[in-house]
Amino acid sequence: MDTPNASTSQYGAEPGLRFAIKLDGRGGCAQLDMARLCASKADGGIMWLHFERDHPAAADWVTRESGFDPFVVEALLEEDSRPRVEPVDDGLLIILRGVCAAPPEEAGEKPDDIDLVPLHLWVDSNRIVSLRDSGHYITALRDIRISLDKGKGPQRTGDLLALIGDKLVRDLEPVLDGMDEEVDTLDEMIFHGNASEVRERLKLLRRRAVQLRRYLAPQRDALNRIEHDDAPWLAERDKLRLREVIDKLMRYIEYLDAIRDRTGILHDDLSTVISERIARNSNRLAALAALLLPPSVVAGLFGMNVGGIPGVNDTWAFVIIVIFVTISSVATLWVLRRINWL
Repeated sequence: MDTPNASTSQYGAEPGLRFAIKLDGRGGCAQLDMARLCASKADGGIMWLHFERDHPAAADWVTRESGFDPFVVEALLEEDSRPRVEPVDDGLLIILRGVCAAPPEEAGEKPDDIDLVPLHLWVDSNRIVSLRDSGHYITALRDIRISLDKGKGPQRTGDLLALIGDKLVRDLEPVLDGMDEEVDTLDEMIFHGNASEVRERLKLLRRRAVQLRRYLAPQRDALNRIEHDDAPWLAERDKLRLREVIDKLMRYIEYLDAIRDRTGILHDDLSTVISERIARNSNRLAALAALLLPPSVVAGLFGMNVGGIPGVNDTWAFVIIVIFVTISSVATLWVLRRINWL
């Protein structure tokens, strides 16, 4: 019977399969391929198989070769899903969400929006099967693979599951910190920046907060259900670690609620600033109309095409009218300043 050789994990060597490894129980792993999966399962030990959910080869393996219950197969291959946990026999069907990061070759590019992408998991005593879409990249899984390649990774099924949950929640912290910094920036821009730009950035930030909150609350409930499950492969140490992850996630949810409340306050402040600018401009237009009122009245009276208009034959009539208009405009300006319109 073939024994897999320990080596650095190969990614995407087979269609639909990102990697297949077997934990050695000492923090390391050995590389597997599809041909050796059945033999490795007969040998015992813990396997971690990571597939691309939307690849036909992965769907075929999950449907035909995995031996999963039809309910589990349907849930693992489901396209639209929310975080949840379902116990099935001696295993757990787990759906979580993680931050979608850029692949290593695009590490310098920053996405315009934040996306929490689904990670579908089946966990039992000797096997973890994870699936994510081919266009998604989850940093948490990459970090665990690297630690296993270095011989410093998890040693048991429960240990690996708890570490996956920990890494998924860990990746939320820089996202929330970035959102908090964005709130501070917008707070400074409200009174001195472009209102249209602030409004667009604020709308995007509020949409991000709503999207994150939509998935983090059920993810907390899912992790809490795992922590209270009585699966024999889930040790007390694993439950303690999951409890710490849940506490951290609850703090992040509260942090996210605070960000959402702050964006609501900023939206009200922006509306107030815009209303004040409109009112100020309206006052200026009203003041300008008041200043132009005396000249308009005089011009209207002396511009009528009727007989009897005074000063038609008087040489000094135009000068007198200009002096009168000037005096009346200055008087109007003084009155407007007295009533604080200017």
